[in-house]
Amino acid sequence: MRRACVLECSMAYRSAFPMLVCDDLARSLAFYRDALGFVVTYRFPAEGDAAYVAVELPDGSKLGLGQVAPDGKGVHGRPQRPVSGHGFELCVYHDDVDAAVAELAGLGHPVLLPPADTPWGERMAFVADPDGNPVMVTAQPG
Repeated sequence: MRRACVLECSMAYRSAFPMLVCDDLARSLAFYRDALGFVVTYRFPAEGDAAYVAVELPDGSKLGLGQVAPDGKGVHGRPQRPVSGHGFELCVYHDDVDAAVAELAGLGHPVLLPPADTPWGERMAFVADPDGNPVMVTAQPG
């Protein structure tokens, strides 16, 4: 049986963040930066068309966005496409779910589920990012 590496490991993991492979990085960056308010913290390469961009929200939430490689394989050598289903969903908190979703819809982002109150006390909705990944917009119970 494998034991967890909690106390006995010499190195501990410090942080983690999801990385999305994007069909059109510029379009995805516009969604996460311009529509959701993420700030670019890193861009590679620094000039020309970006292949990778790191973004962050004011609370420290981070996300990596990478363009599909020209050969369709990541640095790890595994295919990046086609993808079946959506292995990624993002949850973002907002003070006014209805206003946020109306703004995103006005920018042309499809609403997958309109704002509704949940049995657990949150108000939430889902929109799609440019690659079709579901993004939950929710408010913490007040």
